[in-house]
Amino acid sequence: MIMNTFENYLNEPYSLRFEQMQDLHRELLEEIGSDNNAFELYSDLVSIATKYAAIRAGWQQMTREDKMDKDSLRSSYHNSVIVHFNMLARYLRMQGKEAQWRDLLGYEEDNKYYRKTIGDFGCYIVFVNSICSR
Repeated sequence: MIMNTFENYLNEPYSLRFEQMQDLHRELLEEIGSDNNAFELYSDLVSIATKYAAIRAGWQQMTREDKMDKDSLRSSYHNSVIVHFNMLARYLRMQGKEAQWRDLLGYEEDNKYYRKTIGDFGCYIVFVNSICSR
């Protein structure tokens, strides 16, 4: 088993500092505000991000066979996380919000590493929800 630290993560390309994730999350939540439709989109995002994070959290402990069995599901959840971030940003922009947080996460069409960054941020949101559920 690998003993991970946040510093290990920061050495990865296109990683986000903890403060960056906090700022992005704060901006996202401020734009959602009391908008029930935006909150529903955010809730859907949290739901799929939780499924994605559950697989990702155990990835390093999985056998090669388990990884082969779960890889397509993990990729599917990851794709869905990205789609849900995009849907939320699109909705907020339609409501006159900037949704600059979405642009700051980057787009995988511009650089393949942004896909990882977006997944990381989804995991951060799951982390926040997890520790707030005490």
